[in-house]
Amino acid sequence: MGFLRRLLGGGDRPPDADAAAEAAPSAPASPAELEAEERAHELEMLRAEQERLDELTQRQLRYEKYAWQPPAQGGERRAEDNDPGSGG
Repeated sequence: MGFLRRLLGGGDRPPDADAAAEAAPSAPASPAELEAEERAHELEMLRAEQERLDELTQRQLRYEKYAWQPPAQGGERRAEDNDPGSGG
């Protein structure tokens, strides 16, 4: 991170401050905090997917569980099943 700051000419903190901030142990998060972070992450992922997909694809994914499929034709039996002459 410090490399980018030096490269772009920004940053008023010394590079050692970045390392100290990243290395500082944080307190264990409570279950409520973890759940809130997870929800925020899921919301962010859904927004990113919505931006990535066009309207038609979103509609297809939304209604795929209602898609109709024609019934299978012919069933499980085949024409050769009725032939008594074949010895198999």
